[in-house]
Amino acid sequence: MSEATHFSAGIDVETVERIAEERDEPKWLRATRLDALEALSDLDYPDVIQTPGRTWTNLADLDFEDLVAPFDQTEEKDWVVAEEATVVPFHEALNDDDLEALVKEHFGSVVDPQENRLTALSTALFTTGTVVYVPSQVDAEDVKIRTTMNGRSLFNYTLVVTEQNASVTILERQDTGHEARSASNRASGETASSEDAPESEERYYSGIVEVAAGENSYVQYGSLQDFDQTTYNYTLKRGVTDTYATVNWIEGNLGSRLTKTEVSTLLEGDSSESKIVGAFFGHDDQHFDLDSKVWHRAEHTTADLVTRGVIDDVSRSVYEGVQDVGADAWDTNSYQRENTLMLSDESEADASPKLIINNHDTEASHSATVGQIDQEDLFYMEGRAVPPETAENMLVEGFFVPVLEEVEVAELREDLEERIHERLRD
Repeated sequence: MSEATHFSAGIDVETVERIAEERDEPKWLRATRLDALEALSDLDYPDVIQTPGRTWTNLADLDFEDLVAPFDQTEEKDWVVAEEATVVPFHEALNDDDLEALVKEHFGSVVDPQENRLTALSTALFTTGTVVYVPSQVDAEDVKIRTTMNGRSLFNYTLVVTEQNASVTILERQDTGHEARSASNRASGETASSEDAPESEERYYSGIVEVAAGENSYVQYGSLQDFDQTTYNYTLKRGVTDTYATVNWIEGNLGSRLTKTEVSTLLEGDSSESKIVGAFFGHDDQHFDLDSKVWHRAEHTTADLVTRGVIDDVSRSVYEGVQDVGADAWDTNSYQRENTLMLSDESEADASPKLIINNHDTEASHSATVGQIDQEDLFYMEGRAVPPETAENMLVEGFFVPVLEEVEVAELREDLEERIHERLRD
């Protein structure tokens, strides 16, 4: 571990106590924060993807000491609340006895606060978040959360709990606000290019999402990340299912300088299901390190992992999908497909799909491809008087169609289509 990665820039007991005190937090949460802080120096960074002969993302080389500013966590957060569901700021939930009990029960139950160095850092320093609670028999549509990051760093936490026979659809957007963009523009002269901005203007976002899906409940969580290219982004989204429950994820990654993300589901309940749909588009010198994981731990569980991405210029992407079938996971169905399209000879991409099967009563498959635009298709279109740039853009948009068709949230699908269209015409 690099000597430069010790956390000494005001990340200490006094800092954590101040964050907790300013928010009048209960003793149990303060203790959890302090435990995470104490564990920091003994924890490793999140596992990064390795392919033969190469480690793609070395998080230990990042200077987190410079990126993290515990008291410069400024944001704008907007919510659209569904009828009969409870959607409240995290610390507002702690002021209600019933909601506090719910948070205390589930906080850290899906994602261990000390799972790795960055989850512990987020637990120690988070200042903002959302609690979504959907009671039994309630169908909550169109819950929306928008987080606009304005400061040097932001640690965000989201908890979703659904009771028996409940359902919820959540759409989360993450971006960089006018204040941060203006600072980046001033630093670079014109644009928020990470190549031009000084290190002092670089930012760090950390987001942890825990989903606890009750019996026969349904959770669909869609996310669109569109930070500017001075932002380093670490997110971990994980759900756990009860019997007959479903947790579906939709993950769109377009922004940031570097994104390290894991989206995963633990299928603990019999006959539970999960789908993870991902789309990404990298350009300039962006770097995406993307994990999709599902753990089959109960009988009759089903999972489907579908990801498509495009990279251009000197951007890089690496994807790892893991389907882990436990010994007791009888009658498992698990499928995975990942495709990456490279538009530039200087771009780099790789994929590492994995099957770990410990039960013979399993139907599973996985595939991954990395390639460039089919020259025959391009030649065919140009031969019919379609300009080369237009033809390439049309082929790229067509490449995304199979994954966009998997996005059941119409608003998110339209947002992704629009941003892909804009990216192609930048």
